[in-house]
Amino acid sequence: MSNYHIKHLEEYYQVYRKSIREPESFWEEIAEEHFLWRKKWDSVLDWDFSKPEISWFKGAKLNITENCIDRHLTTRGDKTAILFEPNHPDEVAEHISYNELYKRVNKFANVLKEQGIKKGDRVCIYVPMIPELAISVLACARIGAIHSVVFAGFSATALATRINDSDCKMVITSDGSFRGSKTIDLKGIVDEALESCSCVETVLVAKRIKTEIYMKAGRDQWLAPLLAKASDVCAPEIMNAEDPLFILYTSGSTGMPKGMVHTTAGYMVYTAYTFKNAFQYKENDVYWCTADIGWITGHSYIVYGPLANGATTVMFEGVPSYPDYGRFWDIVQKHKVNQFYTAPTAIRALAKQGTDVIDHYDLSSLKVLGSVGEPINEEAWHWYNENIGKKKSPIIDSWWQTETGGIMISPIPYVTPTKPTYATLPFIGIQPALMDENGNELKGNQVEGRLCIKFPWPSIARTIWGNHQRYKETYFSAFDNKYFTGDGALRDEVGYYRITGRVDDVIIVSGHNLGTAPIEDAINEHPAVAESAIVGFPHDIKGSALYGYITLKDTGETRNHDNLRTEINQLITDRIGPIAKLDKMQFTNGLPKTRSGKIMRRILRKIASNETDSLGDTSTLLNQEVVQDIIDNAL
Repeated sequence: MSNYHIKHLEEYYQVYRKSIREPESFWEEIAEEHFLWRKKWDSVLDWDFSKPEISWFKGAKLNITENCIDRHLTTRGDKTAILFEPNHPDEVAEHISYNELYKRVNKFANVLKEQGIKKGDRVCIYVPMIPELAISVLACARIGAIHSVVFAGFSATALATRINDSDCKMVITSDGSFRGSKTIDLKGIVDEALESCSCVETVLVAKRIKTEIYMKAGRDQWLAPLLAKASDVCAPEIMNAEDPLFILYTSGSTGMPKGMVHTTAGYMVYTAYTFKNAFQYKENDVYWCTADIGWITGHSYIVYGPLANGATTVMFEGVPSYPDYGRFWDIVQKHKVNQFYTAPTAIRALAKQGTDVIDHYDLSSLKVLGSVGEPINEEAWHWYNENIGKKKSPIIDSWWQTETGGIMISPIPYVTPTKPTYATLPFIGIQPALMDENGNELKGNQVEGRLCIKFPWPSIARTIWGNHQRYKETYFSAFDNKYFTGDGALRDEVGYYRITGRVDDVIIVSGHNLGTAPIEDAINEHPAVAESAIVGFPHDIKGSALYGYITLKDTGETRNHDNLRTEINQLITDRIGPIAKLDKMQFTNGLPKTRSGKIMRRILRKIASNETDSLGDTSTLLNQEVVQDIIDNAL
């Protein structure tokens, strides 16, 4: 029996038990049967969480693009690999077959080589959701260059930080991007970022919005003429299993974003396997994940996981509200989408528009609905189930992280009975543990604690680029011999998991993980600000939004507060990006602090969420009187 495709609950339990009892022989069988290797591995798994060092399929040689493209050519050459749906509905969708993808990736890979990019070099990709984004990612993987995609909504400062941290030789970008009715000057943002990046030698620019842009002689080149001249044959670089495939940055709860390093073989095996099962993908299905490739969801479940299974994957350039709120459903109808994977934020925004919009569209092709980015609330879950799935398409509420590389806890559709707000059961091979604050594992059901994973899985990130010590401290120091996720969770009476949210200072706003520290750092740069504290509060659409408590210097007290609010949000936009702006900003006389000077964010969270009757013990505070003052003036 193949364990690659799980079809019913009994089979799930059977395969799960095998994957826990004999993890090495389980993953060896999956790897051997379903992928193309240039050389087999010497050992399946070596690991030590105390160092932390993890390697999967050590000694194996492969190229991930051969597995995502080349091996499909004989059987699926004419099948659509990437279906590109542009921002404007009147612009024709583009169907890129596996044969065409092969040629375009090879051409792009040859351009990179011609520009002096070699195995191990880092390439920063700052491109909107157009085919060139997926193609440039695969072209890097073809020649063994390490891609670092930065979401094309980040500011110049955030982009520069990421380029410098990984020492990128090249930036790939476009002249700009369409976003609904707006255009964004991406090349201008790149130019600004590169003023403080000495490592970048070349900038390749794709044409999308066809505007006049500045091109710096000797550095900037248009991509199209280089591609036109390039050969469409490019032998893949043979990589070791543990060679880095990409770096992707995630917000830390402290200042600097963390460059998570994912390696080649384990990541490929796990994303392919989870994609096949979590979406129950069948040969002629059309699958659509609405994320951006700038996030891990896009890496694993728009590019690598689907293509490794020879799937048709949709790439959408636009936004759910343009030209109107029926756009998602228009695309589902137009392309007969079978699996649809989106974020709770989008679901809540669409639910707000009522059901009249939906009634115009035929959604009968949908078989599986997915949710990702944050736990989905009950109201949104029911709306999604009733109005989009018509109670016939199971919802997979999937929990995972940039660090995990692939889905970790999730129902398998038509296999696992779903339960609103629950991510349900661990995926095959995943061994979760709930821990109490003293570091003891909570056994049995109906318990709540901190979510850890006690055994490695193939797609775990191996390190933080250039800072292994931080990797160890962040993920492996809180609990002995376990990976700590930073999330709290509960396990119900039948063993289902529900994620209860972050236990550190990271807030999830519209599916984006935002560390509070960098936002506070940006605010504190304002000359009128003495100090600040950021917390999350519940928001109907975004899930959580940001509430800032800000203490002003004497000079700031006399200024117009509305003007200050505008200036502070502008600072945040410039340093991090518009996604990190504050929804509420309260100027306070002081912030509640412990005697050691630590800001008690727990209290501020309660006030922001209107839970002032359960503040807990405030006797340890240095300045109890500020709490009442903050409550009296809460927004």
